[in-house]
Amino acid sequence: MNDHPFYRLAPFIQRYIYRHNWTELRDIQMEACRVLFEQDNHLVLAAGTASGKTEAAFLPILTLLHETPPNSIGVLYIGPTKALINDQFYRLEALLEEARIPVWAWHGDVSAAHKRKLLDYPSGVLQITPESLESLLQNRRSHLPQLFGELRFVVIDEIHIFMGSDRGRQVLCQLERLEQFMAAPPRRVGLSATLGDYQSAEKWLRGNSPQSAETVTGSGGGRVRLAMEHFYRRPDIEHDLYEQYLFERTRERKKTLIFGNSRNAAEEVIGSLRQMARRRQLPDIYHVHHGSISVGLRESAENAMKTPDQPAVIAATTTLELGIDIGQLERVLQLETPFSVSSFLQRLGRSGRRGEPAEMWFVHGEEIAAGGAEMPEQLPWSLLQAIAIIQLYVEDRWIEPIDPVQYPFSLLYHQTMSILGTGEHTPAQLARRVLTLSPFRAITQDHFRTLLRHLIAIDHIERLDNGGLIVGIAGEKIVRNFRFFAVFQADEAFVVRDERGEIGRILSPPLIGERFSLAGRAWEVTDFNEQQRVVFVKPVQGRAKPAWLGRSGDIHTRILQRIRQVLTETTVYPYLQASARIRLGVARDLAEQVNLDHMQLIPLGGDLFCYFSWLGTRPFETLLRCLAYICDEDDLPITLRDVRLPYYAVLRCPTGARTIEHALAQCFARQWEPHLLIGDELQREKYDRFVPTELLQIGSSADRVDTTFQMWQD
Repeated sequence: MNDHPFYRLAPFIQRYIYRHNWTELRDIQMEACRVLFEQDNHLVLAAGTASGKTEAAFLPILTLLHETPPNSIGVLYIGPTKALINDQFYRLEALLEEARIPVWAWHGDVSAAHKRKLLDYPSGVLQITPESLESLLQNRRSHLPQLFGELRFVVIDEIHIFMGSDRGRQVLCQLERLEQFMAAPPRRVGLSATLGDYQSAEKWLRGNSPQSAETVTGSGGGRVRLAMEHFYRRPDIEHDLYEQYLFERTRERKKTLIFGNSRNAAEEVIGSLRQMARRRQLPDIYHVHHGSISVGLRESAENAMKTPDQPAVIAATTTLELGIDIGQLERVLQLETPFSVSSFLQRLGRSGRRGEPAEMWFVHGEEIAAGGAEMPEQLPWSLLQAIAIIQLYVEDRWIEPIDPVQYPFSLLYHQTMSILGTGEHTPAQLARRVLTLSPFRAITQDHFRTLLRHLIAIDHIERLDNGGLIVGIAGEKIVRNFRFFAVFQADEAFVVRDERGEIGRILSPPLIGERFSLAGRAWEVTDFNEQQRVVFVKPVQGRAKPAWLGRSGDIHTRILQRIRQVLTETTVYPYLQASARIRLGVARDLAEQVNLDHMQLIPLGGDLFCYFSWLGTRPFETLLRCLAYICDEDDLPITLRDVRLPYYAVLRCPTGARTIEHALAQCFARQWEPHLLIGDELQREKYDRFVPTELLQIGSSADRVDTTFQMWQD
């Protein structure tokens, strides 16, 4: 008997492999077969995009289901987005057609009739988002034993998206809550293209499970083409060199995906490209894809990218970072720099899926400051950060670690109310069901008692005469709202419509007659209904401002340290184009002039000084709070005039640099009590507004204050 994994697979899978002309199984697929066929461990599959991770998971899993069919759903697939679920649904459907193992999608866009059919005949593979799974736990409790009684596997896609977030901790809570309805706990399989710390991923995937977890790795793609260019922006010139460059780069390929770091950036670039194409009487091949665009327009953009041999250009935010197969994508353009190495790898992996090299072009536009700029503003931070991100991965294969959270009090509120929403509990029963969930390991009985007393006081929980607890009147308004299923904060938006239907959503309506950009087009407001939260518009020619503010993510200290090295080394990076090489040379000359290799506090003239900490966002924020505390305690004349996190802070001190240096030395030397540094912004997560202040202070002290700046002192 041949012991090659291929011969262990079910006959219908072998036939599928033959029909699709696979010459061999990839290494990651053979290793996944070894673990899933021969062991009972949980499994992390870590490999680049288009490496065959999905098949590595499902080929052995479906073989095992085929050999011993369960009397319920056999596989629960949890994906971060409906679009990814829909994409995987069609991929698996072809594989399973012959085996008669059904694949079910369950989310907000799936019909009630389809869901009813699954409830009546639970079997096969269920693909679902965390929010829809929360809805099942709350609203279909009586169906759960029938649905999941013999569940064998849980597959969690893009686990790096879930790890370190309340949404991921919600998934762990859901799986552990479901186990009470199962004959035996299922095995878990996590998929990711961007993991830097396999042990953390294994620990996260295990949750409360006593089973071990192991990681199988594989390579993704092959050759990579990188290019980076820089332009000075001219706001007084319509379609400046920056925009013309983008236009030409998108014309060179039939399929181009442009990533911006905000909805504004995506809207602006498509509006500009569409206008340039119109003036040249070229076809409109431009689309926008982000969370505020209507489902129909997002699907239209995805279909345009998948349609063979037809040109298409899409500008997107993080919505297209994930593993959706978007067809014959030939080039990725990145506007400015992503915030992380992980994001860079996800975006790079969108291309190169058909045997071609992955191709990514970074395009930086730097505004020319009117009347000159102070020294720190003369450095091209976007260009420097992009180089640092590439070099960290190329040189060290480094990817950001995911910081664990000890006190997820917003999620604690959510899961407490979710469990209580299923029926009356005594305080002891409720504590036992909630505090045994793995995300709440650090939360004590006293913490939970404090939360319950507070929720009773604000009528989110009602205590009955017999001592039992139920959801209170104020709590009912929260728990019975469909938005409760999500633990992330969704913007309260206005729906934008024209005569053809919904276009998307904006946060606040402009006045009638005003113009704004949405879906890469300009619109004029004709009317709006405040009560129904609907804005009515008509299309207009020209350009208009987008309707959102951009928000950045936290940047890791390793990236800042590598930026410093970029400024002080003489390396010539082969991917830099002519203008980018020149701009880097100018920045390095400036760094040498001010001795940035050896000095962090640079005089700007008069009583102003610029401090370069070379720390990431969170430790730099903490250091500035330490400095403010020292200044207040010792009555030092140091004030913060300007800060651009995490790059630099401009300080004002009439007594000179020595005063600042002395204060910073105290910051680095002191053993800090975290509660002194938490700041005023305690409510960061969706349900923090229902958590007592004393608990939020505990959470911020442990999970937001970052004194690792002391490790990086020069």
